[in-house]
Amino acid sequence: MKQLSQMLRVLAFGGVMLLAGLLAGGTFQVGTAGSPADTQSNIAQPLVLSSDLMTEMERVFAEIYNRVAPSVVAITVTTEGNTSTFGGGFSTGSGFVVDMQGHIITNLHVVDDAETIEVVMFDGTQTRATFIGGDADSDLAVIKVDIPAERLRPVPLADSDTVRVGQTVLAIGNPFANDWTLTSGIVSALNRRISGLNNYSIGGVIQTDAAINPGNSGGPLLNLQGEVIGVNSQINSQTRSNSGVGFAVPSNLVKRVSQELIAQGFVRYSYIGIHMRDIDLDLIERLNLPDNIRGVAVRQAVSGFPAAVSGIQSMGVDTIDVITAIDGLPMRNFDELIGYLAINTEPGQTVNLTVYRNGEILNVPVTLAERP
Repeated sequence: MKQLSQMLRVLAFGGVMLLAGLLAGGTFQVGTAGSPADTQSNIAQPLVLSSDLMTEMERVFAEIYNRVAPSVVAITVTTEGNTSTFGGGFSTGSGFVVDMQGHIITNLHVVDDAETIEVVMFDGTQTRATFIGGDADSDLAVIKVDIPAERLRPVPLADSDTVRVGQTVLAIGNPFANDWTLTSGIVSALNRRISGLNNYSIGGVIQTDAAINPGNSGGPLLNLQGEVIGVNSQINSQTRSNSGVGFAVPSNLVKRVSQELIAQGFVRYSYIGIHMRDIDLDLIERLNLPDNIRGVAVRQAVSGFPAAVSGIQSMGVDTIDVITAIDGLPMRNFDELIGYLAINTEPGQTVNLTVYRNGEILNVPVTLAERP
């Protein structure tokens, strides 16, 4: 891994220098170290990379695939009338094994309302799975197969708080029924918000440009240590095919939800009771807010719920409460707030909100309720 890291730094530096030269109107001949440039030619010469470097990059990807693919499963669901959810008996989604008891994590929209759930393992094993529990708020579900422990290959869940924009990621799944397909990309953004399967949104979501298509749902998004950093769940596309904008539910939320589904079959989320408003230039100018303020502007603190009970105010004609941090952790927007609440809190817990109000910074303790 150290060699790969050094290689990527070399490639990044070389790319920057090449781009700078081209912008300045120069031409380059890149080849063996020390070779003279062809000053008589305006044709850019091909970039020649060391075969050792390319082999190292390919080796890392191949090793991760060989290690994790046996953890990934193809899932086919039949509903009433014995018809596959997506027709033709093809795989409807993906999943991955997380323990030696045979528990498999997938998306709820893959296995919801299933009459039967069929699972195919990487080694060719075909078996039926039992539905353990599903959570519409996170679009996650746990199913279970009855297979001897020695034939199971659990994959570890990473700490998604350590994920950074720009890091390389891999996805393994079954797009368009092409089983155990490997795709690669980077983390494009963090703390996105996507729709759940009910009235609540999923926060803290990872955005990636790794190719994700129908059938990838429920499969793992991996770091270069072969750990799951998220569950591939949605794509932003008008054609239901990859457009370079995919979304994965973060592994820290996956960890919490799967543990509670296995233990009790449901998940309890905390609720703060606010409706937000975007902080735009109009709001900043009208209420004389700092032009660099970041946080959650409270349009309404719902009467009878924790925020209002604790003193958070609804938006007025000339004032608005802006939540800038929770338990000392800065909150740049609503997406981060709902992600933090879902992953790190539970009903009955008291959190401390940092609130900007009319030029003052307030500390407001709030005891959280359960989502209605």
